[in-house]
Amino acid sequence: MATPTAEQAAVTVQDLAVSYRGHKALTGVSFSLGTGVTGLLGPNGAGKTTLLRTLATALTPSLGSVTVLGIDPRTPKGRKAVRRRLGYLPQQPGLHPTFTAFEFVDYIAILKEMTDRRTRHDEVRRALEQVGLAAERGKRIRTLSGGMKQRVALAAAIVGDPELLILDEPTVGLDPEQRMRFRELIADLGEGRTVLLSTHQTEDVSALCGHVVVLDAGEVRFTGPPTTLAALAQGRVWSSGERDPRARAGWRTGLGTYRNIGAPPAGSDLLDPTLEDGYLLLLDAAVMPGAAA
Repeated sequence: MATPTAEQAAVTVQDLAVSYRGHKALTGVSFSLGTGVTGLLGPNGAGKTTLLRTLATALTPSLGSVTVLGIDPRTPKGRKAVRRRLGYLPQQPGLHPTFTAFEFVDYIAILKEMTDRRTRHDEVRRALEQVGLAAERGKRIRTLSGGMKQRVALAAAIVGDPELLILDEPTVGLDPEQRMRFRELIADLGEGRTVLLSTHQTEDVSALCGHVVVLDAGEVRFTGPPTTLAALAQGRVWSSGERDPRARAGWRTGLGTYRNIGAPPAGSDLLDPTLEDGYLLLLDAAVMPGAAA
């Protein structure tokens, strides 16, 4: 996915800064999002959740501008207009355990101002069916597994068929099969709409995303295709029989050899880089300028 032009962008962020309680959570953040799935990567404390909450109109920028679906959300009228066309899955969705899956998604649909009861209930059933919970819609949330609870939260986010979907760590705590099912759902949801997926799982970004934004210490360190991020580690990943002390990072693989990242010695057995390799070197260079040189 190429970087969208201003005319194509569903989200445009320009010189965004957000501060609270004297802490600068975001500083001079700029990027744009088009149709498809974009991955948002960054270490803990990078400002990812602050950025998502700002895009979801839960926080107000201190400086800079945000345009969401062509709307300025800084005014009450703008925020209301954005929320009608937005789906948001926070890290802690706040599910009501005594509600059934249907009741909770219906409650969110009411908050989204879907006033016609029959039309709203049809849409709630559609959302639950899309996430694979049609058979469980009458079950109370407290009786559902962790994976099913995440699906309820996702159904609440997609009810009303929003044009922009913001997902904050939707696969955290899920087992491999549940994560695979979520990948399928997110890939489907990215067809014809804009999805921003915040995650610590670089493999999810590799599998799903045509574009990636890396945030660190409140600033954008990278924006572009995952292949370009992986290419930052080209020629900088090598295999050895033991961990090379000159490596920035290194670990023993299942084959018994070590995968090293950094500046390889002459004659090293170079390996194809992954997105995770490029991501690690990018963050390392931010902490230690010149480390990627």
